[in-house]
This record gives sequence, structure tokens and C-alpha cells, in this order.
Amino acid sequence: MIYLDNAATTPVLDEVLEEMLPYMSARYGNPSSLHSVGRDAKAALDKARERICNALNMDGSGSMVIFTSGATEANNLAIKGFAYRMLRDGISKDDLMVIASSIEHESVLEPCRALEKEGFNVRYLPVDKDGMLKSESLEHILASSKCKSILVSVMFANNEVGTIQRLKEIAEVAHKYGAFVHSDAAQAIGKVKVDARELAVDMLTISAHKAYGPKGIGALCISKDVRLEPILHGGGHEYGLRSGTQNVPGIVGLGKVAELVPRFIALYQGRVRQLRDRLIKGLLEIPYTRLNGHPEERLANNAHISFLGVNGEDLIIKLDEHGIAVSTGSACSTLKQKESHVLRAMGLSREEINGSLRLTLGIQNDEQDVDYTLEVMADVVRELRRVSPYSKYRS
Repeated sequence: MIYLDNAATTPVLDEVLEEMLPYMSARYGNPSSLHSVGRDAKAALDKARERICNALNMDGSGSMVIFTSGATEANNLAIKGFAYRMLRDGISKDDLMVIASSIEHESVLEPCRALEKEGFNVRYLPVDKDGMLKSESLEHILASSKCKSILVSVMFANNEVGTIQRLKEIAEVAHKYGAFVHSDAAQAIGKVKVDARELAVDMLTISAHKAYGPKGIGALCISKDVRLEPILHGGGHEYGLRSGTQNVPGIVGLGKVAELVPRFIALYQGRVRQLRDRLIKGLLEIPYTRLNGHPEERLANNAHISFLGVNGEDLIIKLDEHGIAVSTGSACSTLKQKESHVLRAMGLSREEINGSLRLTLGIQNDEQDVDYTLEVMADVVRELRRVSPYSKYRS
């Protein structure tokens, strides 16, 4: 199988698994226990936090890494935790605002919608045809707002089309008006430099399984100035912000991923980028196709293409029959079977949305994978168009 769905998940590297395995058997302690077995587990957590802080260049004085079950929980904690803490601190809902881009992952948009139902002020920022947010639209909202406390949530890189936002510029505008900034960096980690200090963001979400680590573990990295209310209640783990016995093997795996980030970035910005360019060039040679997302400021492994006159799900099935795994977009939204809100926000037509396909390379792919995919894709698209009711695309 040629796996080109690395934005959905990635295989666990052997060296990551090797570091995790002892904590599934011999070193099985609960990190909250006071005895030596527990202290050993606690030391593993501390080491992972240190690795993550180093990988993200976080300010060591007061910043925290809060381990969660993944990026979805981390995003919920950032957004709901911020809103509920402001309420607890005496700020009314009328004086609170959450701002998110219109192309955020559902794990950001759904908490925002939930807050809307509770009476909070929530605003959504538009993007251009390439999926790029304009800081002017954010400044317009902030300049006209009288809210006392504001959170801006803008993803580092889009999970569907791969567009990389100008996050530093966005953070500068937000901070000019005293707003806090959260960024979902789940797709960016290991593919591009993520420097918390340089970006000047207040909260960052990361996930292990998007970068050759295990599923079921992520983290919310927060600066010393951020105050959150827990959304899971219990024994007060993770500095009182995320109750529940920590997933020590998963956390160890995430820590190892963080240590490997420089190597991953070198691979993505080198060989993987070259493969992606080869893939995009070949796909665009197929008639009636278009590249979605920013042509340059995009993740080094992302090729998102619309094939007019073809249904994307039919393409997935046909390619799977030829041993190629791809997707139409966010794996987390597949079960909902709904039109991509990202492509809709970018202004694509229904036909362009229905014929879209996301191909995301990984460090395990090679030229043979790309060339075989291009060969098969041309034949499959031609076959599907031949039986399509859209006769103008037949060739």
C-alpha cells in the first residue's frame, strides 16, 4: 500500500515505540505515586515536558505543557477553558469574545459553536481564495470591540489544503489590542519550525500521531500569562488543569517526537518537498484540475487538488483498489459526510469541492510512490470521467 494520507495520521517510528515500550510493562508506575516506581514514571513525564519546551523554544519561566488525550481535547481546553476562567474571574459574557478563522479544524469550531449557544460572543474570520487569513479583518474586529477579554484562535497550518498562516503577524495585531492568541499547530509540528517565542503566541496545541508518534496523546502548551479553567474534573492532575492519570507511554512517545523534530523538519523541507512538487506538477498535467491552498506558503507534504467532473469519494475507492491511500479532507470529519467548510470558505464551487482530493506525503514515501500514483491517477480520472454525466470533461 502506498500511503498518502499522512495528514490523517502517521506510522509510529521504531525509535519512538522503543522508548515507549518499557512504560507499558516493567516501568508501569503511576506518576502520582510517591514510591520509587511512581517517581520513575514522574521523571519520564518531566523529561517529555522538557523535550517539548526545547522543541518549541518555550519560555521556561512559568510556561506549562499540559498533557491531554490529543489535539481535540487540547483545543477544547484552550477555548472553553479560557472562556470559563474569564467568567470565574468576574468578566461577563458581554465583555468576552472568542475569534476564530473560518477554516479551523472542527475541534476548534465546535467548542466555539458550543460557547455561542451559551451566550458568548464568537466571531469568525474570512479567508481568501488560497485559505489565507488577512490580518486586516482581525484588526477591524478588534478595533471596534469593547470587550475586556478576547481570545483569537488561528491554526498554524490548515489540515486540508496545507496553507500556512502568517501567525506572527496575526499575533502582533491581536496583542496590540490586548487579546490572547491560541494556535492549533497539530499539522505543523515536525514539518515546519514552530517557535513559540518568535511567534509570540500564548497557547499552542500539538499532537503526537501527526508526527510519527502514538495516537491518543497531545498537549496544550501555555505561557505564564494564561489562566484557564479545567474542563475535566477529578484528582487535579496536570497542574489542576486536566484531571486523570497520565498516559505515561504516550507522553514518552510525544517527548521522543519532540526530540526528533529537527530531523523531521530537515526531511520535510528537503526530500519530501521535492516529492510534493513532483506530485503536484504531475497532477496538474491532468486536464481540468486545480491546486487548492496557497501555491507557496503551504505544508511541504500537502497536495490538494480538485478534479472537475469526478467525485472525490469515487477517486478514493478507485485508488484504494490500486493500492493507494488518500483522502478528501479532514479524517475527523469523514463520518459526518458533509461538504468541506474549508473549501467553501475559500470560495470553491460545489463541483470543485466534490472533486477534491488531499494527498499528503510522509518521510517514508519515495519517487516510485509518486510516479506510480501519477500513472494510476491519470487512468482513474479518465475512467471516471468517461462514465460521468459531465460530458464536457471526457477525454
